[in-house]
Amino acid sequence: MGGDAAPGRIVDGAIAATRHFDVGVVLVGAAPQIEAALDAHPGFDRDRVRVVNADGVIEMREAPTAALRRKPNASIKVAAELVAGGEAAALFSAGHTGASVMAAYAAFGLLPGVDRPALAATIPTKGRPAVLLDVGASVECRPQHLLQFAVMGAVYSRVAFDIDSPRVGLLSIGEEETKGNELTRDAHRLLKTAPLQFVGNVEARDVYTGVADVIVCDGFTGNVALKISEGLVEVMEELLSEELSSTITMRVGSMLTQRALRHFRRRVDYSEYGGAPLLGVAGITIVGHGRSSAKAVRNAVALAYRFASSHSTQRLEREIAAAAVPHH
Repeated sequence: MGGDAAPGRIVDGAIAATRHFDVGVVLVGAAPQIEAALDAHPGFDRDRVRVVNADGVIEMREAPTAALRRKPNASIKVAAELVAGGEAAALFSAGHTGASVMAAYAAFGLLPGVDRPALAATIPTKGRPAVLLDVGASVECRPQHLLQFAVMGAVYSRVAFDIDSPRVGLLSIGEEETKGNELTRDAHRLLKTAPLQFVGNVEARDVYTGVADVIVCDGFTGNVALKISEGLVEVMEELLSEELSSTITMRVGSMLTQRALRHFRRRVDYSEYGGAPLLGVAGITIVGHGRSSAKAVRNAVALAYRFASSHSTQRLEREIAAAAVPHH
């Protein structure tokens, strides 16, 4: 029931996933509304779709901890418990991020050696996609948390993008290791001695240049960086369209550049990746954008499928243990 156009758009994406991939889905929420949305998909494989009724919905304006306590039958809580009970392999939500994180944490717990979970967003670069984490799960962090994020981000980079030895960078205000605040300076010292391909500090202007495959920061910084990037992309698209259609000559050129614009949009569109995995919890969780389209939902289900089939949670647990990550 989470997302700006739920449940219709969520159902659309889920049904698309059952048609394109070898998966089944459990749709959790107000059953009458879900069934009404399913009516728009005649001929779907009913054996691949199960509806579980849950009356409660966590609204965006609500404080997640209090709302989850007040609404024991909230759809996100019921969905997380179904996954914890083995009735599904992974959890996806496009709803309240805080509630999704809290529900996953309560249902799955954290992996051994992990103090804080992290949301890992996929970002475009000049070459291959990169991973930015944390983008909102853990706002206040300690240096060892950023080291844990780096290890988890490197595993995710290998699973999602087949990068054998991901380059890890630390988001800071200067390339020198003495730059930044106390958190980044201490984290830099930990990352230098970790079994990772650490490339040092990465300045904000270099996030999209491809100098690192994994970029680590606290959740507050990451969320601000991500939202600025999304806003910038939308404004750039609008400005490009305005400029290209401003004169007759430009309009002719516009027709010729539509293909390039479509390619540009695909490279920077968050829906291509579906959502951000919540790394560090002992269960596969994908958190989608509130504005997730049906395409984004379908791709999020595909991402969850890849995670489940590659046993990513177990790989994360092994690699965190191998890295001897400080745990406090």
